[in-house]
Amino acid sequence: MALYSAAAAVLAGLERGEGGLKSLVYNSGFPHVRQLYALVSETLRYASVLDKLLDGAALLQAEKKLEPQLAKVLVYDLLFGKGLKCGGRWKALARRHRARLEAELARMKVRHKVSRNEELLAPETAVSAAASQVPRYVRVNTLKTCVDDVIDFFKRQGYAYLGKAATVEELKALSGKKFLLDLHLPELLVFPSQTDFHDNLLYTSGHIILQDKASCLPAFLLGPVAGSHVIDACAAPGNKTSQLAAILKNKGQIFAFDVDPKRVATMNTLLTRAGVTGCQLAQQDFLTVDPRDPRYSKVTHILLDPSCSGSGMVTRGPGEEVASSAERLQALAGFQRRVLNHALSFPALQRLVYSTCSLHQEENEDVVQAVLQKWGSAFRLVTAFPSWPCRGLAAFSGAESCLRASPAETLTHGFFVAVLERCKEGAAAPSLLPAVAKESPQPGEGTEPRATPKKRKKKKQLVKE
Repeated sequence: MALYSAAAAVLAGLERGEGGLKSLVYNSGFPHVRQLYALVSETLRYASVLDKLLDGAALLQAEKKLEPQLAKVLVYDLLFGKGLKCGGRWKALARRHRARLEAELARMKVRHKVSRNEELLAPETAVSAAASQVPRYVRVNTLKTCVDDVIDFFKRQGYAYLGKAATVEELKALSGKKFLLDLHLPELLVFPSQTDFHDNLLYTSGHIILQDKASCLPAFLLGPVAGSHVIDACAAPGNKTSQLAAILKNKGQIFAFDVDPKRVATMNTLLTRAGVTGCQLAQQDFLTVDPRDPRYSKVTHILLDPSCSGSGMVTRGPGEEVASSAERLQALAGFQRRVLNHALSFPALQRLVYSTCSLHQEENEDVVQAVLQKWGSAFRLVTAFPSWPCRGLAAFSGAESCLRASPAETLTHGFFVAVLERCKEGAAAPSLLPAVAKESPQPGEGTEPRATPKKRKKKKQLVKE
């Protein structure tokens, strides 16, 4: 019942204007924030349908003590979700009215001349065709297992493994209980979009991480070798940090920072479940971290994924701001420039990845251009993942070295990634004047990541059904 109570509290907070969806979810104290976020987002998406169902079935009139927000999340999960997971009197209450609610839902479909639940949604609240095609991505946590063992586990659960994908179209065509190995990232499995693994043993034990493909790119492209010292500057909720630890094989040191105490607590739980060691987690604003502190004298790699508008997220709910004003974008870009400049000031830094889940040029190419201009010949852009189809906008010469992702083109959330490296002594950084024509990347600048899965390792921990 805790899940539904927490979801109802978030809905009530949104109605009272106490904050955005993400902040209310993270501040709820509920341990499984992604599960809570998904339930509230979907309840909000079906809000108008749920209001009509509650009115038509007269549920609130029949159950005087049932709060409207709680009624919405219960009815959503009963009719549109995975089925009620609670027990006690609320489950009994919902089941008592199930027949009436299902009858009202059937009448609504007849009135609107539709056969599918999603067709009841208004155009402005329905998920776009591109967004609805974004699959369920599952990152194998190689700190606890390996790709082959996870594939075998899912096959024993009745899933059909189709091998490694060759095209994005193959990912788009997934249906039922079929899954693929991603064509770009060697430890990423791909399932149909509505597949839910929050209650799966592999997820609850930390053997798999539910993480969008675009979100996996920053740590993958940073690519620190085992033994490196790495900073994750704006780390919560921790998926990228756990991915860094897996890349490092828990050898080396990660310094992870986030300013929000509740997000840090959530992150600590996630990292513990994922088997991460060698990570110092600090509740601290990264801008207050002293680059000259001896503790960070060996930091050679930094992952910087700062606060942004979130305009690339396809799972945004109606309780979150979608359109960003020019003033807000400028404020965000100012913060992003400051934090990127700060990150580049660490004396031993060799490689940095800057990423956002924003679609706006102001937060992406413009930030990178401004900061590189300030640093002159000290740092340069590296052409990350040359075969990736979406490149940076032509805001300046060399911007095509950056990488973008989108639901339509890459079947992911909207994302931006730039890889920066310290220039070697005497090497000239490229010009950052506004581009007139697209230039070809210089020979040798491409950094194409490996794309073959790891072999089975017999010493890895196995999970039994």
